[in-house]
Amino acid sequence: MTKTEFKAESKKLLNLMINSIYTNKEIFLRELLSNASDATDKLHFKSLTDSKIKSSFEIKIEVDKENRKLRIIDNGIGMTKKELENNLGTIAKSGSLDFKEKNEKDAANIIGQFGVGFYSAFMVAEKVEVLTKSYEEEKAYLWESEGVEGYTIKESEKSTIGTTITLTLKKDDENYNYSNFLQEYYLTSLVKKYSDYLKYPIKMECEHTRKKENAKEDDKDAFETYKTLDTLNSITPIWDKNKNEVTEQELNDFYKEKFQDFQDPLKTIFYKTEGTATFSSILFIPKAPPFNYYTKEFKKDLKLYCNGVLIMENCTDLLPEYFGFVKGMVDSKDLSLNISREILQKTRQLQVIAKNLEKKVRSELSSWLKNNRTEYEKFFDNFGVSLKYGLYSSYGANKENLKDLVLFKSSFNGNYVTLKEYVSRMKENQNEIYYACGESYEKIKNMPQIEFIKDKGYEVLFFTHEVDEFSIKMLSEYEGKKFKNITSEEVNLETQEEKTKAEETTKQYKDLFTKMQEALKDKVLEVKLSNKLKNSAACLSTKGEISIEMEKVLNAMPNSNKVKSQKILEINENHKIFKKLCELEKNNPEKLKQYSKILYDCAALMEGISPENPVEFLNEVSDIMA
Repeated sequence: MTKTEFKAESKKLLNLMINSIYTNKEIFLRELLSNASDATDKLHFKSLTDSKIKSSFEIKIEVDKENRKLRIIDNGIGMTKKELENNLGTIAKSGSLDFKEKNEKDAANIIGQFGVGFYSAFMVAEKVEVLTKSYEEEKAYLWESEGVEGYTIKESEKSTIGTTITLTLKKDDENYNYSNFLQEYYLTSLVKKYSDYLKYPIKMECEHTRKKENAKEDDKDAFETYKTLDTLNSITPIWDKNKNEVTEQELNDFYKEKFQDFQDPLKTIFYKTEGTATFSSILFIPKAPPFNYYTKEFKKDLKLYCNGVLIMENCTDLLPEYFGFVKGMVDSKDLSLNISREILQKTRQLQVIAKNLEKKVRSELSSWLKNNRTEYEKFFDNFGVSLKYGLYSSYGANKENLKDLVLFKSSFNGNYVTLKEYVSRMKENQNEIYYACGESYEKIKNMPQIEFIKDKGYEVLFFTHEVDEFSIKMLSEYEGKKFKNITSEEVNLETQEEKTKAEETTKQYKDLFTKMQEALKDKVLEVKLSNKLKNSAACLSTKGEISIEMEKVLNAMPNSNKVKSQKILEINENHKIFKKLCELEKNNPEKLKQYSKILYDCAALMEGISPENPVEFLNEVSDIMA
């Protein structure tokens, strides 16, 4: 029997496919099962017009541990000798693609297109045998190969139509344990992972344990093992069913099994489309984020299928980063894939699917916010920061889509409010949306500037996340209303009488403020009187676009260039400390410098800024108290 060389520059190309095209050895099982499904599909398609074909279509996996053999058996269409030579003798020749082209209008959804999946078997096998009998011929043929050296084809015996692929697995080495593919539990997990939704049963003989009849509890041999032919795959994807056919409990159990979450999802979204983007999907919003959600290690848990075959476990292209919390499955029948089926081609079709999914999730969130505020707020507590990052990212490209989904705590009643709700309560002549930044709701509530704003009758949004102010800066305005930080010098709520009085008093105490500013050197741009303070002695405000909170965030970033906000120290004329400052200006200029530094550090502490030199600060305070 003569060995035949592969036709398509075989040695070089086969080596490339085995060592480079596939990144994961376990993929071979997905490829062989997909090929078996294709073959079964072809015969099933023929059976629609040929009444002589009567078969219960299925795929079997058999394990022979002793001889290190793994078999994939189908009762599909089989291959003739010529088809064996064409499909397995020529690398990258696809019988499935030919079948689809010849039956373009009516063919079933055949998976294979490129004809290279079969050769992934050589990643794990030292020898591959293909015993096949075509539905068109009486003779059976055996194809054998040990890899790049070539293959042989000879007549053989087979009683039924179909194909049996036998892999003689490689011996284990220090780099890989090939014996895993002879283990029942491992094969079962791979079928569940990659081929759970192939539409034909995938069966394997599995071992189980049961208690012997009439056995006593303390009997050492009370249990016995037995084997049954089990179906490993689910066959029908839950997302292909109608929503009213699936119970909430089934959905919850499916979610927890597939995504290893011990909690039920907070929300489930069924979504199917036909037309330019034909796909089925089921999406879940978890109750809580995973521990690594806000880290670089986090991967979106969106699984992409093509005809029920898992193509990508973490498909990053299906939803934007700000919807990265969504988990789920998307199944499309006609995706454009690369030859290994592991990487998507950047096609318009994928972009259309992604656009549809993004729109659907956004619509569901909007409806959720409107119709179930309590549940939405639970969601927002865990994932709201993602939406705020979405406002800020890509130079605000998505701000119009997200601005009505974000929530902020407010001085109105301490609860979450939307920007629309804030604007609806604005005073008649109010032109700005006021906000304050801080580490927590309680800290912002106690800021000295808050009392002044509230006394004027204005509502304040509380920004407690680092991204809040950046996202609002990117948003710029809402319904024509600009955003304004209450610590900004530009906040101008004084009456004309208050302004005039402040200007006159500032002139009167110009020398005092100049000496205080000199004592603080480059820490502040200016020292002046404040009309914003009631009970506090001093506070910090800023001039320009960079607020104190933005300065803290930016300077905390690794390798960032340090920035500095233009700070203004504002003094409360009605506080007893002001009288003390005036006395020190006349009687003790050195002590005035000391008081100025302490006032600044205390005002900075209220903004969450630690003293540059804590020891010096403590010594200054101790000296005054002594």
